[in-house]
Amino acid sequence: MLSSMVKDHNTKQSIRKEIQETKRKEACASAGDLTQALVDHLNVGVAQAYLNQKKLDAEAKQLHTSAQAFSKQTQQWLNLVESFSSALKELGDVENWAKTIEGDMQTITTALEIAYKSSQEQSDNSQ
Repeated sequence: MLSSMVKDHNTKQSIRKEIQETKRKEACASAGDLTQALVDHLNVGVAQAYLNQKKLDAEAKQLHTSAQAFSKQTQQWLNLVESFSSALKELGDVENWAKTIEGDMQTITTALEIAYKSSQEQSDNSQ
């Protein structure tokens, strides 16, 4: 009878061990599935962040290129305005020079007219 009780106990204990081992394997599998689900969920966020970063990098590069082109265009405009300003200054200088020459010519003309009239008067007086 004692031997049958020990045998019964050993059988029940071995059944419990098998059940416990099955539950341990199920728990490990569930933990693995949970871990995989969490990693997948995190990877979706990481993948989205990576895609956003790539888009930002591309847009930043495009913005940099556009800014360089704008800077170059602005420099060309500044050079054109400076050239135009120089041309206007030169035109103003030429105009001022022409007015000065015209004034000098009028002075010379007046002096010549006076000299001519004086010489005419002297020649009239001498006769």
